[in-house]
Amino acid sequence: MQMHGWEIALLIVSGAFALLVIALIVPILRLRHTVDAATRTLRDVADATGPLLRNVNETVENVNTALGQAQTSLDGVNVQLARLDNITDNIQHVSANVANLSTVVTAAAANPLVKVAAFGYGVRNAAARRRRSDEESEVRDELKRRRRRPRPFGA
Repeated sequence: MQMHGWEIALLIVSGAFALLVIALIVPILRLRHTVDAATRTLRDVADATGPLLRNVNETVENVNTALGQAQTSLDGVNVQLARLDNITDNIQHVSANVANLSTVVTAAAANPLVKVAAFGYGVRNAAARRRRSDEESEVRDELKRRRRRPRPFGA
């Protein structure tokens, strides 16, 4: 039986293909083992992730509860600060009223004191003038007496 050239080429190609398949069987089997190992690792990670996510959810819920309590505390602090603002406003008004009252009392007390001081000054000046006037009057009277006295002749 005689083989044609194309049949020989076909045998060569099929032999090469068989060699290629045999050469690729080992890497494909190793790749299957790698894929199986990756699948087991992913399954283990998925199994471990469930409890971990539950713990994270519990932690988040606890944090949310704590934040709610902190918000409640802050609301209470804000209420107290608002009351404190009202108290400081009232104190400011009271101190302004006290300052105004102090000014009024000072003005009321100072006005009579000024009048009393002025009156005292006037009385002192009047007494001093009166004394001076009395002294001047005595000096004038003395001068008049001396003038009236007769002078001795020749003196």
